[in-house]
Amino acid sequence: MQRIKALVILARPAQWVKNIFVFTSLIFSGLVFEIIPLIDAIIAFATFSMVSSAVYYLNDFIDMSEDRLHERKRNRPLAAGILPGWAGSVGFVVLALGGLTITWFTLGFVSTLIVLFYLLLNLGYSLGLKNVVIIDVLLISAGFVLRILAGAAAISRLPSTWLILCGVTISLFLGFTKRKAEIVYLGEMAIQHRKVLASYNESFLDQIISIVTAATVICYILYTVDPQTVIMVGSRLLLFSVPLVLYGIFRYLYLVYHDKSGGDPTKTVFTDVPLLLTGGAWAILCTVIILFGNPIVELFTER
Repeated sequence: MQRIKALVILARPAQWVKNIFVFTSLIFSGLVFEIIPLIDAIIAFATFSMVSSAVYYLNDFIDMSEDRLHERKRNRPLAAGILPGWAGSVGFVVLALGGLTITWFTLGFVSTLIVLFYLLLNLGYSLGLKNVVIIDVLLISAGFVLRILAGAAAISRLPSTWLILCGVTISLFLGFTKRKAEIVYLGEMAIQHRKVLASYNESFLDQIISIVTAATVICYILYTVDPQTVIMVGSRLLLFSVPLVLYGIFRYLYLVYHDKSGGDPTKTVFTDVPLLLTGGAWAILCTVIILFGNPIVELFTER
């Protein structure tokens, strides 16, 4: 039982929440209540969860020696000796091949190609690119964009250019604020936690965060008024979701700069009540607008 628990811990199931980006195209295409597209999106989510867990297995296998010298990471299953070292490499192969096989037989060539590219991207990250300043965050951002593309390919929909750019900018925002939080929270221990942090400093990150924050807001606003989005939604009402997005971003920045949060974006988002309420309100508002926006506009224009 201890080894089974260790295998689950090694897979990092809590991080699967990042794969909700797979559902982006499904939600904004208005197909979320159609059975076949929903099933295909769920399969894409499941396969991405498998391959992302495969990457964690590989990461822990590669970093096993270094993790044993780290105060917190030495408790990880491979570093602590709960599992043999080969479990990391074998787990990577099994999960990666499993994810690719399921994708190939259920979602087709394009989705498989995207998953394969995601694996190769993360392989490069694990083998050294994670220690290259700026490139480390750009690769993380690319992973989120691939999730959006995988979700779009699964339901045979071409995502909006502005939607992809929203994915790029919000993932860069989360990535660089994570680096900022790590430096602020860990202080002198930051380099031991992540080597690449030696190449970052607070003032440099502040400038980048300002840029990606502005870019995220602009891209989302332009997405809501993009002709392709208006045709798909049936109205321009999606623009009314902008205030919620603004508050969510500002609240996240507040947590990073004042509460020293953001080192784990997943934990920050799902433990802060205002952020949770804002995310829920945004999801409900967007769902109502996508499903009933056109009738609402017609109702008011008739009057």
